[in-house]
Amino acid sequence: MITYHINENLTFEEYYNFLRRTDLGSQYPMQRFEERIKKLLKNRSIAITARNNENLLIGVCFGLTDFTYFLFLTDLGVDRAYEKRGIGNELVERIQKESGGEDDICVITLSHENAIDFYKKCGYKTGSDLLWKPCKVWKNFKVT
Repeated sequence: MITYHINENLTFEEYYNFLRRTDLGSQYPMQRFEERIKKLLKNRSIAITARNNENLLIGVCFGLTDFTYFLFLTDLGVDRAYEKRGIGNELVERIQKESGGEDDICVITLSHENAIDFYKKCGYKTGSDLLWKPCKVWKNFKVT
């Protein structure tokens, strides 16, 4: 049985161990990794987590929101052993509902190329009007 939780506080260690079991662990830059992850865990506006019946963290969805118009999904990951079970979709649906619901909240994200099909299956659209400016220092690595 999978349980879902809103705004659960996670420690760096638990999140780090989760990242090792997901593809989400390749999205963060190497520079000041631990410091930045701790800030992420402290400062996200909203979070939905999923746990198995042994209380192991198996899914996360973090976002920044104004709870009125917009929700920016910053992180979405599911433990590789639990992929293809609808957990990612459930996390995304729950975070939109908790942010204000699908009638009022527009959800935006920057997707890893491997996750684009997932988002399209969830009803997300692609467009050419998204503008973004990356940070200057970003060396890719994978959490292992």
